[in-house]
Amino acid sequence: MNYYTLQMIHTTTSIRVRYGETDPMKYVYYGNYAEYFEVARVELFRSLGMSYDEIEKRGIFLPVSEYKIKYLKPALYDQLLEIRTFVKKIPGIRIEFEYEIYNEENVKITEASTTLFFLDSETNKIVKCPDYLMELIQKKWVD
Repeated sequence: MNYYTLQMIHTTTSIRVRYGETDPMKYVYYGNYAEYFEVARVELFRSLGMSYDEIEKRGIFLPVSEYKIKYLKPALYDQLLEIRTFVKKIPGIRIEFEYEIYNEENVKITEASTTLFFLDSETNKIVKCPDYLMELIQKKWVD
């Protein structure tokens, strides 16, 4: 079954593994995956029509409250990785992202998820997804 038909919002981001991101075995150091997912999230927001920077300028921060990862196979130095990012639920006070990383042979090597919440930068209080962002999300939503 085609994974595109099952998802609500989906983007694909490519990243080539740099030498400095690897350990002596030339495996990607586990801590670098969080940065890969951040890049993918930022690109997902950009695909909606708003940069992450613009969201922050409008007074909303998106701190990570949960991060889960399952390593299936190592990512290696100089591999071109494809990060598939999904939002499967309409956000409320949280937005949940799911990720799958594939190597150049199109083998899934990593599964992960992050949960972020919407934080008003002035009041430092958790808020619902802002209307302007919800409108962009709903425009891209795939049933």
